[in-house]
Amino acid sequence: MTNEPTLYLIPVPLAEVEHRTCLPEYNREVVGSLKHFVVENIRSARRFLKAVDRSIDINSLTFFELNKHTSPEDVAAFLAPMRSGESLGVISEAGCPAVADPGSDVVALAQREGYRVEPLVGPSSILLALMGSGFNGQRFAFLGYLPIDDAARAQAIRDLEHRLLATGETQIFIETPYRNEKLVEELVRLCKPSTRLCIASEVTSANALIQTRALSQWRGHIPAIHKKPTIFVLGR
Repeated sequence: MTNEPTLYLIPVPLAEVEHRTCLPEYNREVVGSLKHFVVENIRSARRFLKAVDRSIDINSLTFFELNKHTSPEDVAAFLAPMRSGESLGVISEAGCPAVADPGSDVVALAQREGYRVEPLVGPSSILLALMGSGFNGQRFAFLGYLPIDDAARAQAIRDLEHRLLATGETQIFIETPYRNEKLVEELVRLCKPSTRLCIASEVTSANALIQTRALSQWRGHIPAIHKKPTIFVLGR
């Protein structure tokens, strides 16, 4: 750690597991040194901090809540502690802040204003899914959520399969959990039977599933991933 005001990006476990299985001791030291946090949800952030170190006085901390409704003016105000010489932590709901996460807005502002940014080591469901898929890890793209509109969604699926087949670029995407199984059905229907899909669900939990099959093999054998956090990886 440093005396220079720093924006620390603090990963959170992806599942209900012992923190020591996925977070280094250094993270605990950093968390214990901070008094100000930007978080997605104050209640879950408080629970995370207490699990990291029970000696932390939660009521003495300052929390700034960041979500899709937060205005740019509010985001700018979150850096007030850094402007006063204090460090600031960013905590997402799960995984690594600023990756498929609104925390990137705070990071962008800190970079523009010249503050030191330190991302801490921790689990990323996106990278863990890629690691476990067996697909090309040299060239890949994370696409976030596919469109909701049926026609736009179908076109997006055809486009990402085309990129995969044309370039070998692994395609990674996510879905709202209650639509997970429908997405797999659409991939089976719209893509070539030989295209391969890795389903990475509840990664790092005791019930984790990371399995790669040709889409023809997933047909009629879609796992029970309804309402479960899942990453989808298309490869060859």
